[in-house]
Amino acid sequence: MPKIVIYTKSYCPYCTRAKELLSIKGASFTEYDITADPVREQEMKDLSGRHTVPQIFVDERPIGGCSDLFDLDEKGQLCELLGTSPDN
Repeated sequence: MPKIVIYTKSYCPYCTRAKELLSIKGASFTEYDITADPVREQEMKDLSGRHTVPQIFVDERPIGGCSDLFDLDEKGQLCELLGTSPDN
């Protein structure tokens, strides 16, 4: 199973959607809520080059945000990336 990290903010509906999709796919992930954590927020920006949340990483590879995650799913590539069953 790959290591999945997602940077979120508590009020972000896209973060909620991304976490729900990952959960539906049976993927476990580490969440960093950066709502009040400027150090983690800067870490996210440095790693991704982006300022928006969510930012999702699979095995330290930046995947992007919520729409990027859903695009991978629509293309049938998300399960392979996550190492999960396409039945989820």
